[in-house]
Amino acid sequence: MTASLVAVQPGLTTVADRAVGRIAGRAALEVPDVLGAEVTARVTGGVAALDARLDLRYPAPVASTAARVRAHLVDRVGALTGLRVSVVDVSVDVLRVETAAAGRVL
Repeated sequence: MTASLVAVQPGLTTVADRAVGRIAGRAALEVPDVLGAEVTARVTGGVAALDARLDLRYPAPVASTAARVRAHLVDRVGALTGLRVSVVDVSVDVLRVETAAAGRVL
């Protein structure tokens, strides 16, 4: 029987890729004109790389909204997880027109 020793640092917290992705997805929804977000994360050491797929409100300006999302994710994910965000790739899946629900006329 062999025993392996693992060096453990007291107080070290590891955040899973999936958890970081969910945190980032919620943070993306805080940006105006973002109607939906799916974010995946890759965490290596203390650094996270994010890939965000967004649904935006039409006619939101795509480039400036993507830039706002990118900056917001760097700030919020860093603040909430303690990780440094190295890169945020943003793609827009859908531009949606939000229509008001039609009311009944009596």
